[in-house]
Amino acid sequence: MSFRVIIPARLSSTRLPHKPLADLHGLPMVVRVAQQAQRSAASQVVVAADDASIVQACRDHGVDALLTRQDHPSGSDRLAEACALLGCSGQEVVVNLQGDEPLMPPELINACAQMLLAQPGCVMSTAAHPLERESDWLSPHVVKVVLDARGRALYFSRSPLPAWRDRQPDQPLSEAPSAVLRHIGLYAYRADFLLRFPAMPTSPLEQAEMLEQLRVLWHGHDIAVHVTDRSPEGGVDTPEDLERVRQHLAATA
Repeated sequence: MSFRVIIPARLSSTRLPHKPLADLHGLPMVVRVAQQAQRSAASQVVVAADDASIVQACRDHGVDALLTRQDHPSGSDRLAEACALLGCSGQEVVVNLQGDEPLMPPELINACAQMLLAQPGCVMSTAAHPLERESDWLSPHVVKVVLDARGRALYFSRSPLPAWRDRQPDQPLSEAPSAVLRHIGLYAYRADFLLRFPAMPTSPLEQAEMLEQLRVLWHGHDIAVHVTDRSPEGGVDTPEDLERVRQHLAATA
């Protein structure tokens, strides 16, 4: 298994300013993310940053980093620029690990990459886990995914999918006729597709749901989905998330 991990990191954040540099037990968060990725089977781990301060923080701690443009509209665009700068090409697999996921299990990174390597008909892979709480199923902040018989994504949505028409009161989601899955924001791409992706027209479904992966499905490409029983610890979007991760690291130190 051979793949690279690229970690897009953007300095500005509305809810948590300078998020990549937030301190997590003596290390910048983006460095913690890179260290998690280095525990995977990746042949290379690189941070793709939009600011020189992030690049310097990474290099100060022995993490490879490169500077990308500041005007990218999404993390995938930044990833594509980094992919070009690194000379990635062809069927090479590139994993996109978000820069605010310091607790992403290395085993899940491996599984996502392996899923794509094993499915030559797919241009991307991602991950999901079974949902148990109804509040998550109903929440627009939790992205759901439904699969076909081959384990490929049919659709991603913020709505409670699949709809369960005949559900009885208090019947657990685990008894649904079709698996109720939460999407995990971890992606692997084939390099040639990733380099083309930014130029693909935005789809109406993507605009409606505000989910970039729907552009891939809209244009007729397949996304393989690895389903894990283990729900990874959440990422960092808010100051409360940051404190939760700090407590987790303190408890496991």
